[in-house]
Amino acid sequence: MARRSLLVAAALVSALNLPMPVVAEQSPAGTSGATSKPRLTPDGQPDLQGYWTNDTYTPLERPAELAGKEFFTREEAVAFVKSREDRLLGQARNDIHYDDAIWQAETYAKEENRRTSLISDPRDGKLPSLTPEGQRRLARQNATQRAASSDRADTRSLGERCITWGNVGPPMMPPTYNANLQILQTRDQVILRHEMMHDVRIVYLDGRPHPPRTIQWLAGHSVGHWEGQTLVVDTTNFTERTNFRGSPQNTRQDIFASDALHVVERFTPVDGNTMHYAFTVEDPSTWTRPWSGEMPIRRFEGPLYEYACHEGNYGLANILRAARVQETQPAGAPRPGSR
Repeated sequence: MARRSLLVAAALVSALNLPMPVVAEQSPAGTSGATSKPRLTPDGQPDLQGYWTNDTYTPLERPAELAGKEFFTREEAVAFVKSREDRLLGQARNDIHYDDAIWQAETYAKEENRRTSLISDPRDGKLPSLTPEGQRRLARQNATQRAASSDRADTRSLGERCITWGNVGPPMMPPTYNANLQILQTRDQVILRHEMMHDVRIVYLDGRPHPPRTIQWLAGHSVGHWEGQTLVVDTTNFTERTNFRGSPQNTRQDIFASDALHVVERFTPVDGNTMHYAFTVEDPSTWTRPWSGEMPIRRFEGPLYEYACHEGNYGLANILRAARVQETQPAGAPRPGSR
């Protein structure tokens, strides 16, 4: 995992109790003040290329204490970000996740969203109700070994197995840390290259159709077109293993969509350093209605660093090893490591 000088500097600033950067002024639509005009490629397309981050403290769903409040004022947004920073930095030093204060320091200087939830529709900022089929699928997931069993490595989550974190989307939910991506662009393709797990998604702009539904990808099949300055991306052909794996603090981890999932994304340059990212999710097998969200994506200097997920990775092996030890214990005996 890469230790950027920016992250270390931010952690040092916090440790020394120096003032942290405040939330940038922003309109309710989720855009910051323009700093430069969006660029064009030699083909005349809006130039989306570069390094971007969608890191945010804003949760996917609106917290209960903010019910009915769609937007923060600037002062409220500053206070909200500070409360999350204080909680992050206030972890006990013997907490196994204490180093999160370094890994997640990307957020400190970049938080710009005044929304109280990433979900913009429904207006209550909550995911729609699950359909009866979606409820049955969730019950099966909770009752089976998909994410909780330690029988074999392949019964653990895709994240634990270093296959995918799910942040490539779509929709693109920011992961716990390393919420960074690079966009590369030609006349016929836009490539979204994510730092976490090195997921890569190709958006085809050459007019090709989606393949038959029997051909599936975890991140679906993406085709796009330009509507003025906006790149519109249409994605289908998902699998039933696709889930919305953003940060566990911000995003529900328990909902898996079906292979009927359909996502439309819109990437709109606001200025030289900001894009407005909006998406609409539809899956009649999972939710009772479509739902939408939006967030700013901000440019940073880059580059992306290697995410060596399996380098020194003893966690997965120890999970399986501990499970085998537990299986040898008499029924009702304390679990290994418990008090």
